[in-house]
Amino acid sequence: MTRTHIPGILAMAAIVLASNILVQFLFGQWLTWGAFTYPLAFLVTDVMNRLYGAAAARRVVLAGFVVGVICSLIGTQIMLQGDGYTYPAVTLRIALASGSAFLLAQLMDVAIFDRLRTGRWWRAPLASTLVGSSLDTAIFFTVAFSGALSFLEPGNDVSWAAEALPLLGVGPMVPLWVSLGMADWLVKLSLALIALLPFRLIVSKAQSRGATA
Repeated sequence: MTRTHIPGILAMAAIVLASNILVQFLFGQWLTWGAFTYPLAFLVTDVMNRLYGAAAARRVVLAGFVVGVICSLIGTQIMLQGDGYTYPAVTLRIALASGSAFLLAQLMDVAIFDRLRTGRWWRAPLASTLVGSSLDTAIFFTVAFSGALSFLEPGNDVSWAAEALPLLGVGPMVPLWVSLGMADWLVKLSLALIALLPFRLIVSKAQSRGATA
């Protein structure tokens, strides 16, 4: 690790920390505020990959993963109350889902970006973020809420997530967790397109100062 990697590491740590806090606050019926901050992690990874290469990007991902694990460990010790129940802010399934989704999705992002880095400037960040975000959503919501994986934490009742409701309130009947995942995925896709602008600006400014991959 060099001094040039520190801004990326700090940015990733801040995003992961903020997202772990903001995920506790609802935004509408299907989302939390964390859904709007977490996708910025892909922007940080892609900027580091473009400027300093895949190895540097993976170091930033590892830093974010460590911060996420620490947040999960702290969250398991924070007890909340609601509807007559006391429960941890972060359950084992949520911790497993969050950690595995982050690490696998971010590493996939790094690999795809590195493979496409010689193409048009927008191709690598867009493709890597779209694939990484999709993988992140699929892993997190499946591991965290699918009834098929209840053996991961038998004492954690997630039957509420299996309630059949119209997809996003208007579509076919699906388990609630599928709608939650779909809403999260749509936010990620939207931010993947929006993030192309800051990606272009940050990379251009950095390269004008002599930073290259």
